[in-house]
Amino acid sequence: MTDHHNEIDSVSGRTTTGHEWDGIKELNTPLPRWWVITFYLTIIWAIGYWIVYPAWPLIASNTRGVLGYSSRADVAVELANLDKIRGDKMVALGAASLADIEKDPALLALARAKGKTVFGDNCAPCHGSGAAGAKGFPNLNDDDWLWGGTLDQIMQTIQYGARSGHAKTHEGQMLAFGKDGVLKPDEIVTVANYVRSLSGLPTRKGYDAAKGEKIFADNCVACHGDGGKGNQELGAPNLTDKIWLYGSDEAVLIETISNGRAGVMPAWEGRLDPATIKAMAVYVHSLGGGK
Repeated sequence: MTDHHNEIDSVSGRTTTGHEWDGIKELNTPLPRWWVITFYLTIIWAIGYWIVYPAWPLIASNTRGVLGYSSRADVAVELANLDKIRGDKMVALGAASLADIEKDPALLALARAKGKTVFGDNCAPCHGSGAAGAKGFPNLNDDDWLWGGTLDQIMQTIQYGARSGHAKTHEGQMLAFGKDGVLKPDEIVTVANYVRSLSGLPTRKGYDAAKGEKIFADNCVACHGDGGKGNQELGAPNLTDKIWLYGSDEAVLIETISNGRAGVMPAWEGRLDPATIKAMAVYVHSLGGGK
């Protein structure tokens, strides 16, 4: 590359920049005037936007702008207007019993619509948008309930949660038989295979069924009941229905028996108003798994 003094290109009539590569000279072609004007206008527009609208982040908030506009405030106003429209209906929903809501088509439709929206905002991150659940989070579409699937039981669970710290929360939990030294490793393997056999799953070759049954009777029947049918008062799952919260693999069951399980369901009382909690209970009950 060589530098030359600016000169006029004989073909285009434009000046050159003085740069030349392999005999090719670079022309000094200015940007179109309309493009330059548009560029400067966008700068002016940006400065105006910074002044008029919220724009710059601060340590704890952001600049408000001379108009004080906020899209969040717009949404809040729209929701407040919606609450005014629903006002009387929501009051009626809050005053009605769960049984009365089920009998009233208008209240039932309102409860399901409201409950679906609230579920999407608050419950879907754990249970999924379709309430099909995930590992450690129950499927709400089936008929397998840890704490009961009646309307009243569902509402109680939503209100107070499970192991949430609320005074009325469900408190049952799976003990850590291995970590606490209650069962030896070989006993845990044996009872894990026995639990698999309760739902018809294959067991390890050479597994001692009689020993597994005895270990289960001595340690697990108190919560899961005879035959492993479960106990909703304690939140102990049914081990015979082939529905597994954490998985049915031998390794997963060994982990569960060894270290226990204590998943937390938050208490929504105090976070949601009573009418909204009723609506969510009705919605969950309507998903297909409610009794």
